[in-house]
Amino acid sequence: MSYQSINPATGKVLKTFKELTGPQLEKSLRTAAACYAEWRHTSFARRAAVAAKAAAIMRRRVDEFARPMTLEMGKRIEEARGEVALSAEIIAYYAQHAERFLAPQKLHPKSGRAVIESSPLGVLFGVQPWNFPYYQLARFAAPNLMAGNVVMVKHAGCVPQCALAFERLWREAGAPAGAYTNLFISHDQVNAVIDDPRIQGVALTGGVEAARGVAARAGQNVKKTTMELGGNDAFIVLADADLAQTVKWAVWAKMNNMGQCCIAGKRFIIVEKLYDRFLAQFQTALAAFTPGDPMDEATTLAPLSTEAALVGLLAQVKRAVAKGATVVLGGKRVARPGSYMQPTILTDISPKNPAYREEFFGPVALLFRVKNEEEAIALANDSDFGLGGSVFTKNIARGQRVARRIDTGMVFINHPTWTAPDLPFGGIKRSGYGRELSALGIQEFVNKKLIRVSSLAAAA
Repeated sequence: MSYQSINPATGKVLKTFKELTGPQLEKSLRTAAACYAEWRHTSFARRAAVAAKAAAIMRRRVDEFARPMTLEMGKRIEEARGEVALSAEIIAYYAQHAERFLAPQKLHPKSGRAVIESSPLGVLFGVQPWNFPYYQLARFAAPNLMAGNVVMVKHAGCVPQCALAFERLWREAGAPAGAYTNLFISHDQVNAVIDDPRIQGVALTGGVEAARGVAARAGQNVKKTTMELGGNDAFIVLADADLAQTVKWAVWAKMNNMGQCCIAGKRFIIVEKLYDRFLAQFQTALAAFTPGDPMDEATTLAPLSTEAALVGLLAQVKRAVAKGATVVLGGKRVARPGSYMQPTILTDISPKNPAYREEFFGPVALLFRVKNEEEAIALANDSDFGLGGSVFTKNIARGQRVARRIDTGMVFINHPTWTAPDLPFGGIKRSGYGRELSALGIQEFVNKKLIRVSSLAAAA
C-alpha cells in the first residue's frame, strides 16, 4: 500500500512515506495499550482540557491545517478551511458534553437499586477515507478519546501529510503518547491489527468492498464494529418547491467537495411539473463552474482527489451511456493538467442501466422525472443504499410525511443532507451501521455496565 502525496491539480509527487515495519507496528500497539491503562482512569476534566486545546489549535491555525488538504486531495482552499473549522467544532463539542452523555443512568427495579455505568472498551482501530481528511478523523477520535478509549488510525494512502498533522495535533494538545496513533500500514498489517487481542473495536468509513473485508475480519475476532459506507442520496423536488432556492441547494449538494461526499446529492428526483425548468437552471449553473488551482479562492472547479478516481468515474459515465443514458452536460475530463472532470448531468437512466444502482463519487448528477410524490418516494427507496436524502417543498408537514417514508438513516427537509456535531450521522442497508456524532456517536464503543445492589437477606 502506497502512502504518497500527489497534487491532483498538477499530477506532481509531493512526498512519499514508508510503511511501518513489523517491529515498529508492535511498538505502536504496545504504546497504545500502555496509554489506555492510564487514560481510561483520567478524569473527564483532564480529557476535556486536552480536547479543548486541540480544537483551539485548529481554530488558531486554520490555514496551516487547510493547506495540506488542498495540496493532497485537491479540495478548494475555501472548503478546506471550512473542514478545519468543522473538525474543531466536533472536538470542542465532545470536550463540552462527553461527561453528560456518559453519566450513570439510574434504573428503578422492583427491589434494590441499579445503575448503568459507561466505561471505555480499550484500544480502537479506525480505517478512514481521504475525502474529508480531518473531519473523518475528528468524528472518530474526539468522542472515543473523551470516553476513555485510545485510537489507532490507518488513514487513506493519498493524504499522509494530513494524517501526520492530525496525530501531531493531539500530542501538541497534551495527549499522552499512544492516545492517538497514526499507522502507515499495509493491507496485511491491517488484518494483523484487527486480529491483535489489544484491539477491542474497529470503525471503518469507506466503500462496501472495504467494509466486507474489515467487518468479516473483525467478526471472526468477535469485535464490535461500526461501518459508515457510501450513499446514493435522493434529492427530491416536489411540485410546490421554491424552484430558485432549490436549484441553488442542488448545485451545492452536487458540487460541494466536487461531489466526493457520501451524502452528496446523487439522484435528483424531480416531479414533472418542475422538471424541465429545474434541468435548465441546474444545467446553466453547473456549466458556469471554472477549473483552476484549488489554492486560488476564485476557482470553482477543483480536481478530483486522484487520477485513478477520475479514470474510474469517466468509465462509469461511459458504461451508463452505453446502456442508454443521455449526457446533457459534460461527461469528459477537462483539457488541462491535473485530474479535472467536467460537471456532468445524465438523464434517461432506466432500472436496467448499471448507473441506476451505482454511486457516482464525483461531479456527476443523475436526473429522474417522476409524476408525483408517490413515484418520488418509490424511486428514492429503490436503492441498495440508505444513508441520507432530502425533500424540497414549501409545505413542511408534507415534507415530514415524505421524509418518514424514505428508507435512510437521515433525511433533511429544504436542505441537502449535511453534518453537524450535534446531529447523529449514519445509514442503513449497504450504507452501513452504527452512528457517529451527537450523543449517539459516543455510545458506540463503551461498555454499558449494569451494577445492581440488593439486600443481603436470603430468599426464604
